[in-house]
Amino acid sequence: MAKIKITQIRSVIGRPARQIRTMKALGLRRINHTIVKDATPPVIGMVRSISHLIKVEEA
Repeated sequence: MAKIKITQIRSVIGRPARQIRTMKALGLRRINHTIVKDATPPVIGMVRSISHLIKVEEA
């Protein structure tokens, strides 16, 4: 399974609650926090919904 590295680059302050919950569900806590996840369809969908707040790279 492919892995992706996700880094939060923008703040969630003032964002809709749905985007904040998506960030928490992925495990992102603060700006420049990075996580590595499997590239499964649910994770890819979450990444697309908050793509303006994160940076995604292949791991």
